[in-house]
Amino acid sequence: MQGTEVAKPPQQGSSPRTSPPRGTSLTLLAPAIQLPALQTWRKHPALTEKDHVMVVSTSRFVPHTGPPECPVSMGLLALTVLLATGLLHTQASLPARSFQLDYEENCFRKDGVPFRYISGSIHYARVPRPAWRDRLLKMYMSGLSAVQVYVPWNYHEPLPGVYDFAGDRDVEAFLDLTAELGLLVILRPGPYICAEWEMGGLPAWLLWKPDIILRSSDPAYLAAVDSWLHVLLPKIKPRLYQHGGNIISIQVENEYGSYYACDYKYLQHLLGSFRALLGSEVLLFTTDSTRAEELRCGTLRGLYATVDFGPGSNVTEAFGAQRWVEPKGPLVNSEYYTGWLDYWGEAHASTSSAQVARGLEDMLQLGANVNMQVVSWQGGQPGGRCLPICRHWVLMGPSGVFRRYMFHGGTNFAYWSGADFKDEYKPVTTSYDYDAPLSEAGDPTEKLFAIRTVISKFQPLPVGPMPPATPKYTYGWVALQKVSACPEGCAAPAWHCLAAPCPSLSLQYADLLDALDVLCPSGPIQSQFPLTFEAIKQAHGFVVYRTQLPRDILHPATLGAPPHSVCDRGYVMLQQEYQGTLERDGQTTLPVTGRAGDTLDVLMENMGRISFGANISDFKGLLGNLSLDSSPLSNWLIYPLAIDTAIQQGWPHAALPKSSSRGRAGPAFYTGTFETPGIAWDTFVKFPGWSKGQLWINGFNLGRYWPSRGPQQTLFVPGSVLRVGHPNNITVLELEGAPLAPFLLFLNQPLFNKTLSRNTAATE
Repeated sequence: MQGTEVAKPPQQGSSPRTSPPRGTSLTLLAPAIQLPALQTWRKHPALTEKDHVMVVSTSRFVPHTGPPECPVSMGLLALTVLLATGLLHTQASLPARSFQLDYEENCFRKDGVPFRYISGSIHYARVPRPAWRDRLLKMYMSGLSAVQVYVPWNYHEPLPGVYDFAGDRDVEAFLDLTAELGLLVILRPGPYICAEWEMGGLPAWLLWKPDIILRSSDPAYLAAVDSWLHVLLPKIKPRLYQHGGNIISIQVENEYGSYYACDYKYLQHLLGSFRALLGSEVLLFTTDSTRAEELRCGTLRGLYATVDFGPGSNVTEAFGAQRWVEPKGPLVNSEYYTGWLDYWGEAHASTSSAQVARGLEDMLQLGANVNMQVVSWQGGQPGGRCLPICRHWVLMGPSGVFRRYMFHGGTNFAYWSGADFKDEYKPVTTSYDYDAPLSEAGDPTEKLFAIRTVISKFQPLPVGPMPPATPKYTYGWVALQKVSACPEGCAAPAWHCLAAPCPSLSLQYADLLDALDVLCPSGPIQSQFPLTFEAIKQAHGFVVYRTQLPRDILHPATLGAPPHSVCDRGYVMLQQEYQGTLERDGQTTLPVTGRAGDTLDVLMENMGRISFGANISDFKGLLGNLSLDSSPLSNWLIYPLAIDTAIQQGWPHAALPKSSSRGRAGPAFYTGTFETPGIAWDTFVKFPGWSKGQLWINGFNLGRYWPSRGPQQTLFVPGSVLRVGHPNNITVLELEGAPLAPFLLFLNQPLFNKTLSRNTAATE
């Protein structure tokens, strides 16, 4: 509902996260361990043909009719040829290429042969396209044979019916590159993925319909899902293993059992859609925690059920939970965690390389009689028994895999970082380093080599050296100046003074409120009361809410917001003077004084929508009206800001902004240029004395910085963003206050202001 706090869904059926974040990780397939006698629970059945038509008909989706059937009769000549070539058998033969479950021997089979793979997670949306090959090659040389990949829906459909698969978003090119490098793929296309990604990968425009029920059989939601799947899955189908590609399995939804809705019709609908668009041969699976309630709500007959749990879990009990829903088939841990993410304001998480490697080796050796080389994947015969794999600990996952989340985390560029809700709103940092085996910059770490050493004890590694770390460059200090700092006698701003002794980086400065005509060219929206981001169709970034004081306030009055109505941070200006910040789950009142008619502005920032749990319908902006001493304010002008569009079009470098004589407090832009010394290598930029804001270089949005909150103190700058032989344009939006002597510092390594050493045996 606009202008009020959004009602939250009921919490039963939804449980707080008790294991590390969702996604992939080291995925472990257990041996045929002695499980306690458990009463199995039959998964909710898939739809009958009649039921399937009923559910699908709730939206515009029309099931694919499939390929034409083969003719019933066959000529004598064709039959003779089949007999001569031995292709006709008295019993059905396996397809030439297949990846299947073996329920009799409790394992996976690839082309009929018992099979295992080692995989790690990488998110192409968090890695610049020029770095894809480097990261994937390092994963391959680490001993991985597969990668696990999320597809974020909102990354590709920014507006309804508007699709973007170009550049960094070219998922087909990424998948083709994995195939070129000889890596198999476990694909997780959602439609919901979590991944600590903005709104769990769901597009914010779904919330344009305020009462929509996400991740349910709500017809409005299913219609949007079907439209998306009809665009995405046809790109995937030719790349399935059965069709000559390298995608061996596909996950449907993600940890659905943790969501409050528990809507079987939704899962049934997805199963029907995936089958209609991908065919009947592809292996489809689900992933849920080991909680009985989550397995009850997250599994469905027709989707192979896997579980996830961390190093501190009781393995026998955890896999016993999977056996509750899957009495037969391989035991699979789809998400085994070796790192952790960071939240703003908390310590940087790290895990011991020795501990991770020791835990891995212990798990691989739990069978005592492990002898991995007993199985020959090259020489195995179709129909061969799976016992050497399935009766001992092996590296396995949703297809018999050991999978890491994350093997390479990358970066939440721009506005893509999500948030969690654990009693309070917890936004995720820009860095998604995750203390992964490959660092945020793609460098092999001590942890990678420790894991690689363990893997080498159980299977051969690829021949050749590990590719080295990408080169880094310390570009050093660069000084920032206001427009008025132009050298004496120079009429133009400092960086236009070619003959003047300009610093290596000079800066123009403009208060954000002075640039509304550029940042909101369509003009403001008038409303009696504040409207949410979703109501004005603003997905990310910033919105200015403007009104006037209704009366003289000679003594401080309380400017306040209703509970839970500031989403997520509001920077308050009165007569363009910064007053302070309102914050979600934090300060929601400020004292103000002024005259009747004075302009009150609130710049609202979206810090990332919640990506997990019952509260993913996370509306942004002012969800309730502000008041002065409990008297509601009215007559608002609302400016949705298109900052990225303006910067990508050359502002403010191409057109000089207005200079300001006011101080450096409050939202303002700082811009300048610098040149690289003949090279464009990766680097990290530090913000000494700065408060909070956003950074662009050459129009590329590198994400949020917040050194005053931490733990992240630097932003990763990929070398592919920089230019050689041309000026590099820097634009900084500082939201609270720049230092009196503003500098940026470019380093060759990342910095964190505090680090938490996590015990992976008790990651909570």
